[in-house]
Amino acid sequence: MSGRKLPLAGEQCYGLAMTAAPSTKVDTSVTETRSPAIASALSTLETEAAGLAALIAAVGNGLGEAFEAAVATILGAKGRVIVTGMGKSGHVARKIAATLASTGTPAHYVHPAEASHGDLGMVAPEDVIIGLSWSGETAELRDIVDYALRFDVPLIAITSNRESALARAARVVLALPLSPEACPLGLAPTTSTLMQLAMGDALAVALLESRGFTAKDFRTFHPGGKLGANLKFVRDVMRAGEALPLARSGALMGEVLVEMSAKGLGCVAVLDGDGRLAGIVTDGDLRRHMANDLPSRPVDAIMSRSPKTIRPDQMVSEALRLLNTAKITALMVVEDGRPVGAIHIHDLLHVGVA
Repeated sequence: MSGRKLPLAGEQCYGLAMTAAPSTKVDTSVTETRSPAIASALSTLETEAAGLAALIAAVGNGLGEAFEAAVATILGAKGRVIVTGMGKSGHVARKIAATLASTGTPAHYVHPAEASHGDLGMVAPEDVIIGLSWSGETAELRDIVDYALRFDVPLIAITSNRESALARAARVVLALPLSPEACPLGLAPTTSTLMQLAMGDALAVALLESRGFTAKDFRTFHPGGKLGANLKFVRDVMRAGEALPLARSGALMGEVLVEMSAKGLGCVAVLDGDGRLAGIVTDGDLRRHMANDLPSRPVDAIMSRSPKTIRPDQMVSEALRLLNTAKITALMVVEDGRPVGAIHIHDLLHVGVA
């Protein structure tokens, strides 16, 4: 690993012993001679990957039971999840709280120092506290830990030190395995914070799955940006009513061409006698059947009889996938066999999906 001497993360670790992790060694011999920066990056990533591998091994060798207990404790709580930590652990705690909140588990971050000056009022007996401290001896956590013990608020510790003050006070201890920091000085939390973050993500996903959290639920908390756009429903962006190009089976192509030009979608849905979708005429169909007598021909002889369709309750991300896969520009939106709308690739561009 670039000849780098890697100190162990934290001064001591009294948690689960690190299980031998699968090798993540990367051959950097050529790269090292060309670019010290790239060699350093590969060494850092290799070291952090080894930490994650050690965490995976630990979950399969004892830590998994504590993880199950943590999930059960949070699911059983009537209140929110309070996530706290100091320094780099505090930054990780903020991200964990945000991920929990956005995936169906109400949560927020409480700064441990501010908690000692009034913010303990944010913590209720129905809540659960997740405390992060690699050493487990962070002085600023003392008051919030004492508060948890005094009011019987369940405390989950994420630490490397099973014998620390934080771990001894906790109802559940997620003892992370000992693994080298990527920082060559052993001072900047790197591998350790990555493992904390990964454990927080694992909790959030396990809780999401336990609650049956769906993409529809996810959209409620993510209305903005490209992510929010992808979580819109087809019904939210489709063209409907007078904007929908329609023709009846038996109509002449002259009429269909007028309808296609007027609606500007590059296609026309063809309906049978019951108003169900019988086929579609697209720009491609016109090119394939181009002839002088095209306007006088019946639409049934020109249309494609198995058009690609989508339902109004599907996500626009699914519509984009169908358009790309079929290499087409528009889809008919169908409900109970009847066209209720149409969606064009330009509609997806307009809302920021494509």
